[in-house]
Amino acid sequence: MRLALTYNVKDDSNGSGEYPEDHYAEWDDLETIEAVRDALKEKHEEVELIEADLDAYDKLRDLKPELVFNMAEGLTGESREAHIPAILEMLGIPYTGSSPLTLAMTLNKARSKQVLSYFSVPTPKFVVMENEKDFTLFTGNFPAMVKPLFEGSSKGIRNNSLVNSGSEMSEKVAEIIKEYKQPAIVEEFVPGLEFTVAMLGNGDGLKVLPLVEMDFSTLPDGAAHIYSYEAKWIYDTPEKPLEIFTCPADVDTDLRESIEEVCIRAFNVLDVRDWCRTDVRLDEEGVPNIIELNPLPGIIPAPECNSCFPKAARAMGMDYKAIVNTVVESARERYDI
Repeated sequence: MRLALTYNVKDDSNGSGEYPEDHYAEWDDLETIEAVRDALKEKHEEVELIEADLDAYDKLRDLKPELVFNMAEGLTGESREAHIPAILEMLGIPYTGSSPLTLAMTLNKARSKQVLSYFSVPTPKFVVMENEKDFTLFTGNFPAMVKPLFEGSSKGIRNNSLVNSGSEMSEKVAEIIKEYKQPAIVEEFVPGLEFTVAMLGNGDGLKVLPLVEMDFSTLPDGAAHIYSYEAKWIYDTPEKPLEIFTCPADVDTDLRESIEEVCIRAFNVLDVRDWCRTDVRLDEEGVPNIIELNPLPGIIPAPECNSCFPKAARAMGMDYKAIVNTVVESARERYDI
C-alpha cells in the first residue's frame, strides 16, 4: 500500500515573530516524524512525507496515496487541526484519525464540553470569556482554571492559570486574549487525582491502554499542581525527566473501570476515530471528569521525553512501531481497504 505521512515540523524560528513563544508546541520535531515514517516503512514500502503547508493540497492531489497517516496540527485558526483531513476528504483519500468535524470540535474546549454535557458525560462547569470584564459571568467556586479556548499541548496553561479570585481571573483572561488572540475558557478546578488515558481502535475493538497517573507533588516548590506548560516543557527535560508519572496507575479495579468507562463514552460521543489520549481528573466525590480529548496525540519516541501515549503502550508490551501500525490497521478496517 502506498502511504503518505502528513505533519508539521518544528524549526529554529519557532517562538519568534508575531506568535506566542509556545505557538508551535503542538508540532513535532524531526526525530518523531522520522520515527513514524520508519514505523510505517516496516509494513509499507512506499511512504511519502508531505508537510502540511500551503503546497500540501497540490502534493496530495498529484501523489494520490492509498492512505494518509495524518499527524498534522495545522498552523492558524480554531479549526487548524481539521485542515488536512478536510483536504483529504475533498480529494477522496482515506486517512487515519478523526474527521474534520471531530478535530475542530475537540480543539474548541467549550464546544466539546457542551456536547459531553448534553450526553451526561462528566466535565467541569465552565464559561467562555471574550474580555477580562466577563469575569462576572463565572458563578462557580474557586480555585478555577483559565485557558485559551482552542489550544493544545498545554499552550497558554501556566502556573498562574490556576486562579483564586476574580481579580486573578480577570488578569489571566486579559493575558490570554492579548497573547493568543482568542477567548478564554474558565472552568471549575476539580481537585482530585489526574490521569491521562490512551485509546486505540474503534467500536467493539476499542482498547484502553494502561492508565497514566500524574503526581504533582514532584513538581518544584511553588509550582501549581496542574500539568502546565512549565511542567510539560520546562521542568521536564530529556536530560532530567520529572518523576511525575506512574503507569500503570496505582488504582483499584473499580476506579480504573470507572475512568475507562467515561473515556470510552467521551470517545464515542465525540465520534473520535482510531486513537486518542484523554485527560481526566477526579472531582471532590471521586467521580472522573473529562478535561479534554486529544485525537491527535503526541507520540515522541524517546522514553526520557515522557510522552504519555508511548508510555502507556510500553506498559502493555507494545513498542513504538506497533502503535503507529495499529492506527493504520484501525483506519483500514474503517475504510475496508
